Amino acid sequence: MVEDKVLTAPRANIGTQQSQRHYGMDWLRIAAFALLIVYHVAMVFAPWAWVIKTSHSYPQLIAPMALLTPWRLPLLFAVSGYASRKLFDRSGGAPAFARSRALRLLVPLAFGMAAVVPVEMWVRVMETGYPHGYLRFWAIDYWRAGSFYEREFPSWEHLWFVAYLAAYSLLLAAALAWRGPKVLRALARLADWLTHRWRLLWVPAVVLVTLRLGLLFVAPERQGLVSDWGGHSQYVPLFLFGFALAGAPQLWLAVARIWKAALAAAAIAGAVIVAIEIAYPGTAVPSHELMALDRAARAVMAWGMIPALFHVAETWWNRDHEWRKPLAEAVFPFYIIHHPAIVVIAWYSLPLDLNPFAEFALLLGGTTAICFTVYAIGRRIGWLRPLIGLRPLARGSRSAREASISGVP
Repeated sequence: MVEDKVLTAPRANIGTQQSQRHYGMDWLRIAAFALLIVYHVAMVFAPWAWVIKTSHSYPQLIAPMALLTPWRLPLLFAVSGYASRKLFDRSGGAPAFARSRALRLLVPLAFGMAAVVPVEMWVRVMETGYPHGYLRFWAIDYWRAGSFYEREFPSWEHLWFVAYLAAYSLLLAAALAWRGPKVLRALARLADWLTHRWRLLWVPAVVLVTLRLGLLFVAPERQGLVSDWGGHSQYVPLFLFGFALAGAPQLWLAVARIWKAALAAAAIAGAVIVAIEIAYPGTAVPSHELMALDRAARAVMAWGMIPALFHVAETWWNRDHEWRKPLAEAVFPFYIIHHPAIVVIAWYSLPLDLNPFAEFALLLGGTTAICFTVYAIGRRIGWLRPLIGLRPLARGSRSAREASISGVP
């Protein structure tokens, strides 16, 4: 790989050197995925549509969940971008980086769609009257294209994040293979430009809001790798910001300077989001003007939370602990397994009519137990490790966990 001198400028008194592991980003990623599991458990009870629901919804969840929704996934893409730059720097070039990303992301995605997602899809078709058991469903009915019992097949369900991340990573690898030094220099110049005054506070927010509103009434808000242009308009810039940050330590100075103002902007935007959600609960549709205001507020909050949380990771969490390595390794298997685990536990437990606190505890505890069991068993089986998102067992004395890189997936 051609080293870009612009990217190796000495850091000031803040930020982690490019050659060092950023433990804070590990902890941020661990916390973000843990929060994602709690969020998905809460969706069973929230007054919004989801895979499976209780017979009662709880409006008290509107405010806290509305404050999480705008930034939880953008944060993961920004952290993944940061990790991707570290991986690129260590890989030796764009082809090796692309090969690493394809193996680490596409293999678990394929396995998940073949062996994990079917469990969830079985529950979904049973909700609309499917009469057969799981074995019949997996062997015959799952492998179809088109609508079946009001569900669309094939589906990657919650693994869409892995699909998006793989697409972004491979497209970036192609750009780096084609014009690597120019791409890196352009990112370095952009990083330098953003460090001046308050540009890092307002420029990304303006870009995200402009892109989101420009597509709001043009492209449908629908998940899909070739249809979710509104989502891509938010995730791709944040993924690239994380990638640029990992190669431009001077950006950490700007993050430290703006994080309080960014957090304040996120708080104001969050208040707007909550007010609109409370005024138009569930499937109620606001006017076009309010919808535009809501989407703009979501973009502002998404950006505001990222420098604030990155500053937390840099300032207070950038230290190692004996639990960091196993937790960082467990994140990807937990992510793959948690969604169908929640759905299946809910399907069998909701008829028991437990009180909401007992039901929440059962869903969260049961999901955690299933995820931990899959991880604990899978990490010891060499051929299973890549299928659940773990690195192959390294040869020699160095374990796969020691070789892991922050921020994967």
